[in-house]
Amino acid sequence: MDTSFISEIFQITTLSLQISGIATGISLLMGLPLGTLLALGKFPGRSLLLSLINTGMGLPPVVVGLFVAMMLWRSGPFGDLRLIYTPSAIIIAQVIIAFPVVAGLTASSLQALDPRLQLQLRGLGASTPQMVWMLWREARMPLLAALMAGFGAVISEVGASMMVGGNIRFQTRVLTTAIVLETGKGQFDMAIGLSVLLLSITFAVNWALTVIQQRSLRRGD
Repeated sequence: MDTSFISEIFQITTLSLQISGIATGISLLMGLPLGTLLALGKFPGRSLLLSLINTGMGLPPVVVGLFVAMMLWRSGPFGDLRLIYTPSAIIIAQVIIAFPVVAGLTASSLQALDPRLQLQLRGLGASTPQMVWMLWREARMPLLAALMAGFGAVISEVGASMMVGGNIRFQTRVLTTAIVLETGKGQFDMAIGLSVLLLSITFAVNWALTVIQQRSLRRGD
């Protein structure tokens, strides 16, 4: 097999993992605190914000791609940043897709806990950060599922990545956009091969997280 071809596949795979990994990490950093606030906080507009987050969990990627493209286009409000058709633009779009998923599942996970647990922790003198940490530990299984859902949402996304990344060879081409390209060219063997690779990566990541989840469950941490 041509070494240049293998090198290109490796570059596409590495870029896909980098973009989706960064987007998932940012979504976790943003979604975990917001989901916690929505689950535990009581403030005006909480129900409206929760409804918006739940609605965002089903955002069509092409709509996200359109919005981000309009914002980053040369004539758009952030056009001077010159981010359109770069990996950064794809990360921004994927964060918008995954962030509501992580926040919404975090909120539902914490709301499913026994409300008396908060009162018990308060009664034992736990501070707010200590109480939140203990609640996160108690809900660690569904929170890990939220992480897996967020990663799954972005690694398999294609519409937004195509619109804001442009599918530029050696620059913004990722596995999903490469599959679309090969399918459009009628290269179904190549498209199937890339699809198997994408599914294998998704399975490997979720398998690793599931092993961590189940080991933690057996230990009863």
